[in-house]
Amino acid sequence: MVTQPTGGTDPLTGLGRYDDFLKTFSAGIAGAQSSGGCGVSMALIDIDGFGALNVASGRAAGDEVLKALARFLGTAFADSGPVFRYGGDAYAVLLDGMEKEKAFLVVEQVRTAYVEEEKEPALKDVRVSIGVAAYPDDGTQALDIARKASEALYRAKVGGGNKVCLAREEKMVTKTSHYTQGQLHGLSRLAKRKKIGEAELLREALDDLLRKHNA
Repeated sequence: MVTQPTGGTDPLTGLGRYDDFLKTFSAGIAGAQSSGGCGVSMALIDIDGFGALNVASGRAAGDEVLKALARFLGTAFADSGPVFRYGGDAYAVLLDGMEKEKAFLVVEQVRTAYVEEEKEPALKDVRVSIGVAAYPDDGTQALDIARKASEALYRAKVGGGNKVCLAREEKMVTKTSHYTQGQLHGLSRLAKRKKIGEAELLREALDDLLRKHNA
């Protein structure tokens, strides 16, 4: 069972923070695993063109958009699950007891309502893209599933935005990079200590970097 976060909140939006999201999602997955219950889905929501909006209208106007969207999402998903500020202009929603296809329908209904219904003035011309992923379809760990949701969100963005995309099997892309011997040695030691692969550690670090800079 996914429950509301109990930790500190994001000072701008009043929502739970990224760390709260990971803890809550992980607890929901553990509960579903132990009870044999339905899946736990997540939606990753990002504002289309927020960077340009911030430049054109200023930081204060951007903050008003973030707060207004947080209020809309909190109301729209009140019966589905908690909403978190994932980072930057991205939000995450956890959908308790929902398999991926059901979650997609719920999220698409919210997106459609967001486009069609009257909203706060700050959201008048603001659109969002959304990626949906779920346990157990897309992984058994919160970070892996969040990565799949981020990939789905990316496809929604490059597909024109203002849409919802489901997670699917990722295609891995080889990219040549150069590291110092000290970095590689440290990576090897960390991988052995954590008992996970070096590539997985690098992907996790890149996910954190992209989230930090809202890329």
